[in-house]
Amino acid sequence: LAVGIILVAINPYKQLPIYGDAIIHAYSGQNMGDMDPHIFAVAEEAYKQMARNNKNQSIIVSGESGAGKTVSARYTMRYFATVSKSSSNAHVEDKVLASNPITEAVGNAKTTRNDNSSRFGKYTEISFDQSYQIIGANMRTYLLEKSRVVFQSENERNYHIFYQLCASAMQPEFKHLKLGRSPEKNLFFI
Repeated sequence: LAVGIILVAINPYKQLPIYGDAIIHAYSGQNMGDMDPHIFAVAEEAYKQMARNNKNQSIIVSGESGAGKTVSARYTMRYFATVSKSSSNAHVEDKVLASNPITEAVGNAKTTRNDNSSRFGKYTEISFDQSYQIIGANMRTYLLEKSRVVFQSENERNYHIFYQLCASAMQPEFKHLKLGRSPEKNLFFI
């Protein structure tokens, strides 16, 4: 097992002009260290190693809540879609991340740092064909933060699905759940 490059990135909590297509093309084909450290440099190195050695590669994105893990994963997927010239490069990262909206609703909650914080881990596998174009992806989830179901810290909320269910409580298909429209009336869950 070999560990490759490590990039420490900080979420600036605002959009920066360092993730556009021009920057992707600037990093494409470059050697590690030829340009400034960037998530695209990490993605390029993994892509080159996959193509050169015909071996699977892994990129681990880790950090605390609000660190920008989901955004970094999106940028990485966008990089792969662009440099591989995949026919599906029309925002493949959106397609992959939106492929499981139920999991997102069940697993995301408002925290003090992030209104849409993932409270679970994600493992995303991107599949490439023989010419190294993206042909599909699969996302698996793990480590759901179960304690949030019955307790939330001050200024935090339960999983989004709970509030969506409360808003739909009067719909015929949800009446058997005996939820009130107001989340506060369902004290066990808030």
